[in-house]
Amino acid sequence: MNDDRIVSALTIAGSDSGGGAGIQADLKTFAAHGVHGLSAIAALTAQHTRGVAAVHVPPVGFLRAQIDACFDDFAVGAVKLGMLANAEVIAAVAGALRAHAPAFVVLDPVMVATSGARLLEPEALQALRERLLPLASVVTPNLPEAELLLGHAIADLDGMRAAAAELRELGARTVLLKGGHLIDDGDVVDVYADADGLREIAHPRLRIQAHGTGCTLASAIAAGLCLGFPIADACAAATDYVHRALRQGYRPGSGDIVVLDHFGAARTR
Repeated sequence: MNDDRIVSALTIAGSDSGGGAGIQADLKTFAAHGVHGLSAIAALTAQHTRGVAAVHVPPVGFLRAQIDACFDDFAVGAVKLGMLANAEVIAAVAGALRAHAPAFVVLDPVMVATSGARLLEPEALQALRERLLPLASVVTPNLPEAELLLGHAIADLDGMRAAAAELRELGARTVLLKGGHLIDDGDVVDVYADADGLREIAHPRLRIQAHGTGCTLASAIAAGLCLGFPIADACAAATDYVHRALRQGYRPGSGDIVVLDHFGAARTR
């Protein structure tokens, strides 16, 4: 085997036919960071900037074959998990992760699309809690996702701090709780929590509706880990990257949704 292989990042997630989120956003993010990107497609969506029209979930045996093929030939430095639509898919992914034991797993617990479409079957929620959270090096929920995981509302920044600690109690080693959904006229504040405690990461709030921010954040963290960043530094750098990509975003479709400019963000870091 070639011992000179570069480290690759693997995304296990859903495909977005509109190109703004999911596997497509993940691979753009990896490329913008100079990291080789691998993909195992866990779901296919028919979607655009105005919504999700259909979702198809391939057989889990084929998903496992994709994951095994990636680990068989590449040096996988980090795995990013995105849309995993049902409990059977989650079980298959968890089994593959236990078998291959990657150094880092970044879990973006995708449950609801920007359009409001439900992307996670209700019975899969407990499987995500029990099977994937304990395997996650980092989990990156937004507020609606954290509320579903914890079973209660999160109303303010104090609630975010408490929720980040609760998510760690569920098994995640590190939590980056995204604050973009918090109703506030000030900065967007994300709460980072690990064994050393809490810290907050703030950026100016951009008054736009965007698509693919969560996918991009988790993928940027995975890319940073592949490049050797400590987890805290990878998370901070990823929030900066998303902010730049969002600030330079564009509207490729007829909807109002902004898609992130990945390579513009890479040029202006």
